[in-house]
Amino acid sequence: QGDPGTGKTTLALQFLLEGLKQGEKVLFITLSETHDELAAVAQSHGWSLDGVHVFELSAAQQNRSAEQNTLFHPSEVELNEVTQVLLDEVERVGPSRVVLDSLSELRLLAQNALRFRRQILALKQHFVGKKSTVMLLDDRNGGPSGLEAEAHTVAHGVMELEQLTPEYGAERRRLRIAKLRGVSFRGGYHDMQILHGGLQVYPRLVAHEHRNGFVRNLVSSGVPELDALLGGGIARGTSLLIMGPAGSGKSTLSMQYVCSALERGENVGMFLFDEGLETMLARADGVKISLRKWIDNKKQLTVRQIDPAEMPPGAFVSHVRDAVENHNAKLIIIDSLNGYMNAMPEERYLTLHMHELLAYLAQRGVMTILVMAQHGLMGKMESQVDISYLSDSVLLLRYFEAQGHIRLALSVVKKRTGPHERTIREMMIVPDKGIRVGEPLIDFQGILTGVPTLVGNGNGKSAPLLKPHGGSGGQGVP
Repeated sequence: QGDPGTGKTTLALQFLLEGLKQGEKVLFITLSETHDELAAVAQSHGWSLDGVHVFELSAAQQNRSAEQNTLFHPSEVELNEVTQVLLDEVERVGPSRVVLDSLSELRLLAQNALRFRRQILALKQHFVGKKSTVMLLDDRNGGPSGLEAEAHTVAHGVMELEQLTPEYGAERRRLRIAKLRGVSFRGGYHDMQILHGGLQVYPRLVAHEHRNGFVRNLVSSGVPELDALLGGGIARGTSLLIMGPAGSGKSTLSMQYVCSALERGENVGMFLFDEGLETMLARADGVKISLRKWIDNKKQLTVRQIDPAEMPPGAFVSHVRDAVENHNAKLIIIDSLNGYMNAMPEERYLTLHMHELLAYLAQRGVMTILVMAQHGLMGKMESQVDISYLSDSVLLLRYFEAQGHIRLALSVVKKRTGPHERTIREMMIVPDKGIRVGEPLIDFQGILTGVPTLVGNGNGKSAPLLKPHGGSGGQGVP
């Protein structure tokens, strides 16, 4: 059941064509569309209706009523006569799968709930006796009040198709199983798309169904100072959220983890919401992070650029699952959560989707890095949505001013799976040299506010600020 454009006819044709593949006889009974219209739908998906029996019930009924020279109104045709014509064709073909399009035409003929219910029951008993599986198509507003519910109570299953129209971007389609007798089905809404080749359905992810054993060892970034800040590294099967203002190096840090994983021989999946592949590779080349050589080896590195205006959230989750289950990815990068949130029809469901996705990845032993941009440049930062509590570790980047330069501070504010440094270190991204992380800045106070002050004598164990060329040294903040 669904409004026009939700994919009912496409789904029905897929249902019949799958029967043909299995050597079954199939029948499409249409009261509203012609054979040519159905053939056009099939052709748009690259299908052929050869072998599909298409019976135009309205045309057959007109032939039986030869005394009528003009097109008849459906309500003027006796329901019993239409039903008999239908059953005669079923008896002639002997199909295993049948599609009846649509119930709204029969409902108009019945005019009252009792007569309509009796005819639906008669059809049901006939098809059950013939061991036929029948798909009935119906519009959402299909007639007088009460008639629509009659088909729901008689049918073994009810599937509802919906089409949503966001304020911007392509339409969103989803389906819901409202009823299926004797079957433990997955409830709720499931995203779907009409692609070339038919309907593609993305079942709602349930994390607890994907438990998998793994060794929870520490994952290195390849930068010793960064690993020290994180207490030796990030535990496998956990998530790391990298937060900071625009341009602070969040994506570069995530690419450093990708490069380190590839060098260890692990498979990686990257999902880019905010920039293109070539832009990402050019930035990686500029800081000596070698990712380009892995692009051709698609068995080890999978990079997918996501357009949030065109892809529903369920499709994105399906791509992540494909990277994990079919490409054995041990590291997943989502850059960024801001783009992922824009793919959601409603913001309040972002945390529920992300909770299930992170739980699924954790149970598969996958390390997940989430990138999230915050609003502002210095001092107090704000996030569009608070998702830090879902992450196992949080790496915080901040700008601060010192010696007439804008510098970067790096700190870990959360790590569930072990100890970590409580210090603040300076980070610098040096062209042609990569990421440099300094020693803890223990002589400075107020770094996270953006304007630090020197509180020590500068002669302790604290290292001075990094030099622009990437090494340590230089004078402290006066």
